[in-house]
Amino acid sequence: MREKILNFIEKNSRVDLKELAILLGMTEIDVANELEKMEAEGIICGYHTIIDWEKVTEERVNALIEVRVTPMRDKGFDEIAERIYKYPEVNACYLMSGGFDLLVSIEGKSLKEISMFVSQKLSTLDSILSTTTHFILKKYKDHGTIMHQKYEDERIMMTP
Repeated sequence: MREKILNFIEKNSRVDLKELAILLGMTEIDVANELEKMEAEGIICGYHTIIDWEKVTEERVNALIEVRVTPMRDKGFDEIAERIYKYPEVNACYLMSGGFDLLVSIEGKSLKEISMFVSQKLSTLDSILSTTTHFILKKYKDHGTIMHQKYEDERIMMTP
């Protein structure tokens, strides 16, 4: 039952409880109780709205930062990751396999603001060995949502 609810709300978190109950063949109260339990247990960590900021006048810059760190004795990567993800600029922080240790997603008002964050806050942390910043130029798909639908020309082609 939990997996059915999670699979559905992951794609559409705004679904009405009554509609969700009907789709899943459950009572509305059972769905509401299960959602409440999963929120309390930390299974459901939040609900998000995906916004195409390119269509809004407010300018925003997003970047992905590869971070190589020295793990802390008896604490591994967790303590340095916590220090990083507590910055309000940080949207996400992931422990990764491969050539770097952490991948940090941040947002700012300008390239300069992000550069200042990396040079003055992130790079100055003791455990940081190196960083590489990648600015996101365009989002094609975000959290499973296609950001820019292609225009399909539905006109009928006429040939002489």
